[in-house]
Amino acid sequence: MHDTIFALSSGAPPAAIAVVRISGPKAGEALLRVAGRVPEPRRTAYLRLRDAAGETLDHALVLWLPGPGTATGEDIAELHCHGGRAVVSALERALAQIPELRRATPGEFTRRAFANGRIDLAEAEGLADLLSADTELQRRSAVAVAGGSLSRQIEEWRTQLLTASAAVEAVLDFADEDDVALLPPEFISQVDDLRAQIADWLRRPKAEALREGFRVVLAGPPNAGKSTLFNVLVDSEAAITAPIAGTTRDVLTKPVAMEGIPFLFADTAGLRDETGDTIEAIGVERARSELERADLVLWLGPEGEGPTDAWELEPQADRAAHTPKRTPRHRVSALTGEGMAGLQRDLITAARGAMPKPGEAALNARQHRLLSDAEAALAAAGHATNPLLLAEHLRLARLSFDALLGRTTTEDMLDALFGRFCIGK
Repeated sequence: MHDTIFALSSGAPPAAIAVVRISGPKAGEALLRVAGRVPEPRRTAYLRLRDAAGETLDHALVLWLPGPGTATGEDIAELHCHGGRAVVSALERALAQIPELRRATPGEFTRRAFANGRIDLAEAEGLADLLSADTELQRRSAVAVAGGSLSRQIEEWRTQLLTASAAVEAVLDFADEDDVALLPPEFISQVDDLRAQIADWLRRPKAEALREGFRVVLAGPPNAGKSTLFNVLVDSEAAITAPIAGTTRDVLTKPVAMEGIPFLFADTAGLRDETGDTIEAIGVERARSELERADLVLWLGPEGEGPTDAWELEPQADRAAHTPKRTPRHRVSALTGEGMAGLQRDLITAARGAMPKPGEAALNARQHRLLSDAEAALAAAGHATNPLLLAEHLRLARLSFDALLGRTTTEDMLDALFGRFCIGK
């Protein structure tokens, strides 16, 4: 990466202040062009910004941050100017006219930080989650990963693995017989302890549940009160309600946060075996598919006919003609509010148990898969009787650790990750 990039790194204008960041080998030259001089490193200077014709663009606070001890590992310049749209546009035009400067692509600053060893891949993934966090629980988990808690744990495991591999190599290099019995007596127990530590992490709730929200699906036959209850749970008139059967034709989802816990509620078409409406039939099929994806199903239909582990709700409790249930988990009325507070408290408790603990690093699908591979390799190592096979199993586990930190990865995977970032990050 020898070119120099620039982008607005603060919020979209208009704003009180806009921060335009420049990173790369020509960052200092760019400062000379637009600010007239390069300030003392890491000290702010109040300078006039000009374009190539000498016209004043703005007065700004200017920072010069020479690499490699910067966020990207490169020379960085920051221009803290007024945050009006015209000011930012004029400054970006002036920078674009400087040879060897170009506008940054989404996530390019962070990608350079990764390429230059300022952060590893796990930290980059945590940063992506931090930028998209909507709830306090999401923020705290993302901060833990972005701050390196997962990376430090992996490095610790990797060090233990390298020590174990060295012991096996010593047997292969110096022993007369290829026999694992020549390894230290505690060797196998140490490998199994490492495997057990990884297994503990694999049992943690996954990051996807935290990122996407605890998925709660409302299900039941037509006119069971699903849409009315859905509207109360998401605190909006998101779903159309009517006494006509089959009003809901598709899956309607809405994310909400309750006590800092992210939820994704889904209202579904009424379930019935036969319908003469083709569109409604498609909705019913989608509703059945939604049940398979749910973390929790709230069943508003006949008692005992819902999916396994669904919560039995007795809805429309305000209606004299409603069908009572023998042992519902909750009796509720979305119209009067009866039982709603208890249902919401119960939902929060269930979701909290399924989510990572506050501030606890959570594994995403990629990290979970790689750690599963490492755990399987270590389990196989614990049963190996040949040092060559033992060494190979340990090598495979180490490769999984390296992939977790981004030491072995593909461009396609990196493109997908850093494409999640905004321009300027």
